[in-house]
Amino acid sequence: MVLALSETLGVPRAKRNALLTAAGFAQAYAARSLDEDEMEPVRAAMDWTLERHAPFPALAFDRHWRILRMNPVSGALLATMQLGEGDSLLDAFIEGGPFAEALENRDEVARHMVTRLRTESAHLGGDAILDAAVAKLVATLGDDAQLPAGTLPAVIPARYRSNGVVLSFFSTISQFGSTEDIALADLKIELMFPADEFTRGALTSQFGA
Repeated sequence: MVLALSETLGVPRAKRNALLTAAGFAQAYAARSLDEDEMEPVRAAMDWTLERHAPFPALAFDRHWRILRMNPVSGALLATMQLGEGDSLLDAFIEGGPFAEALENRDEVARHMVTRLRTESAHLGGDAILDAAVAKLVATLGDDAQLPAGTLPAVIPARYRSNGVVLSFFSTISQFGSTEDIALADLKIELMFPADEFTRGALTSQFGA
């Protein structure tokens, strides 16, 4: 009954475990490490996706935007901003430092991050870390926290200054389907695409086959 009701209401898996415990039942959902043997097909699918996105950046991260895997293109780009696997893109963006400083249109990206983080937190049934990040962004932006009035462009690219040039990207974000593992359900794969011909040419020249 608990699982059936949770499924109907779309309750996140971690909260379903809490409801099962409160009802006197064993927890149904685990949070497996990507390094476990059972996760080998997932690792293979993720690595295949990341590798084949070259010469463009691609990375995988968890619910709090901690980098779990990335392809060599992302590795090279983020290294110039002092970031690597295990680091949180969310912390790097909010707390400042090389990553935030490299974003030429940081405030523009931040306004869209507020909406995205609120959506992600709501999907999880509320997340203290994501909610705190939203509060910090809104406080930093002040009156600029709202999206501008009028017709918005199709996409808002993120423009990074790296090694003296500006690279412009938009992204698609994917998640695994039919997941019953908490950590796997939270895992996201972000594929970054060039938003202009200069970026496409620069990356193809440096990382193309």
